[in-house]
Amino acid sequence: MAVVFQAIGAATALSSANVFDSKRIQFSYGRSLSERKASICAVRSDGMLYSGSSPRGRKPEPLISNAVATKAEGSTASAASKPGHELLLYEALREGLEEEMARDPTVCVIGEDVGHYGGSYKVTRGLAEKYGDLRVLDTPIAENSFTGMAIGAAMTGLRPIVEGMNMGFLLLAFNQISNNCGMLHYTSGGQFTIPVVIRGPGGVGRQLGAEHSQRLESYFQSIPGIQLVACSTPYNAKGLMKAAIRSENPVILFEHVLLYNLKERIPDEEYVLNLEEAEMVRPGEHVTILTYSRMRYHVMQATKMLVNKGYDPEVIDIRSLKPFDLYTIGNSVKKTHRVLIVEECMRTGGIGASLTAAINENFHDYLDAPIVCLSSQDVPTPYAGTLEEWTVVQPPQIVTAVEQLCQLQ
Repeated sequence: MAVVFQAIGAATALSSANVFDSKRIQFSYGRSLSERKASICAVRSDGMLYSGSSPRGRKPEPLISNAVATKAEGSTASAASKPGHELLLYEALREGLEEEMARDPTVCVIGEDVGHYGGSYKVTRGLAEKYGDLRVLDTPIAENSFTGMAIGAAMTGLRPIVEGMNMGFLLLAFNQISNNCGMLHYTSGGQFTIPVVIRGPGGVGRQLGAEHSQRLESYFQSIPGIQLVACSTPYNAKGLMKAAIRSENPVILFEHVLLYNLKERIPDEEYVLNLEEAEMVRPGEHVTILTYSRMRYHVMQATKMLVNKGYDPEVIDIRSLKPFDLYTIGNSVKKTHRVLIVEECMRTGGIGASLTAAINENFHDYLDAPIVCLSSQDVPTPYAGTLEEWTVVQPPQIVTAVEQLCQLQ
């Protein structure tokens, strides 16, 4: 515990006045392979950026600054005149779920308080009254048991949706998710498919404490046979929910606890999104910013500042965390030649680390600068609100990282 508090204390010692001075550090990153190997640019999980031939022996510069997320940019003046209907994100999830339950009688919901209570964030509200207690099944507080029930039900032809009251609780069902959900199709020689959707709230909220602020993407990405997707808007929340339910593969749908009340106008007609396709949020020319979930809004807040400074970033919401949409990502890298990854996941072994490896393996020759990854610090999320903000990437860090990347020639 002392180590944890020291790490948190070190983070809080950083002042927002310690802004990264782009004039104090010069980068050199040539186009030849030998030149590229000689230069390193790294942003550590403690918020320090190092540059040069080696990070050792160099004085770190702080990148941490205090900021909070805001809504995505967009005009609301003409929203009333647009076709479609407005929904909050959790309502969009419910609408997608309800449409699939009406379309397919094998779709059912399993979890704690998903029935007449309506779920911890009201995603399943009203479904028990409409479809009955057998299709919207309340369970005891036993994640390993009801996750195993859902996998068994999927093997017999049903399409269960498992709701975790909090994604952190699903660690109790890790054995079922890993050894059963992800592997049974393979170990049965293709005799069984496991069309299960596992979903629930996660991410750093508003002082929910370490155990309720888990980002489990990095835990589940290493399990073969499971697809991972993360929603960030009401539109893609509904589309991804419907696609996940219809998939023959097990899918884990990550929902951020702070995005449930995000409102957006979505189409009246039915639509289903591709589970393996990224979303081009903003076209640009100077740098590719790859992000997902809540960090999409931190990136868009930073983008406003970058545009005012003359930069033209391209923003991609990767959405599919496994597998990556390397077609969309690769086309962007070939155009901008610079990549910044922004995630709320932990830096060590996170989605950003896997994405960095994939881009280096497939598009290294198109890079004019080293990939920079901004991630949460490798510490348990503090309860105190001010400390909580310091552990997560904030917009000023993104602005600074883009400015440094665009200076590399």
